[in-house]
Amino acid sequence: MTTAERYRIVLEHFRQAQPDAETELLYDSPYQLLVAVILSAQCTDKRVNLTTPAIFDRYPDVASLAQATFEDLFPLVRSISYPNNKTRHLIGMAQLVMSEFNGVIPMTVDELVKLPGVGRKTANVITSVIDQQPNMAVDTHVFRVSARLGLTRNAKTPLQAEQQLIRHIPKELVYKAHHWLILHGRYVCTARKPSCEACALAEFCPWLAKSRKKQGRV
Repeated sequence: MTTAERYRIVLEHFRQAQPDAETELLYDSPYQLLVAVILSAQCTDKRVNLTTPAIFDRYPDVASLAQATFEDLFPLVRSISYPNNKTRHLIGMAQLVMSEFNGVIPMTVDELVKLPGVGRKTANVITSVIDQQPNMAVDTHVFRVSARLGLTRNAKTPLQAEQQLIRHIPKELVYKAHHWLILHGRYVCTARKPSCEACALAEFCPWLAKSRKKQGRV
């Protein structure tokens, strides 16, 4: 099977099975999504969604968050992983948005990565979700699933995986493909004990074929 054929099969499956795939983080504005994504690093979306309502109630916009003190914000972030760093990142992010971007969340990767707590992955999430830009955020799920399905080959870093995926996925589908791969990794192709029996892509999965061969099942 050629690389082009593999991408066509995988993308068509997801397009049919999950045409409306989207982030599971709850938000009503670019500001809220940015806060949620910063908090989501090494934390579940479920935990983030339980935490953000109180933050948004106390700090409804970036201007109010820029005025927050560590002592006031930290109790609202305490239940999230790495609360000390994330509290400082949120305040620093808001202050820089106010001082450098006139209170408007920037919408380019190069601008977003200047903000505290925002790396390339977070910037790709914001621009693809809010603006549907063809940017691929590679988290642990995307990295694992794309490798197992043979969409990436010998990618050693998230950036290498991103570059391979962007090269082969049509631009108009990149923002959706990000969600397809994340959700597949979260609920089907899990790190431990993946549900291969329930996976409609199992027959095309080189990782599964290799695993079965090792077990002498092929």
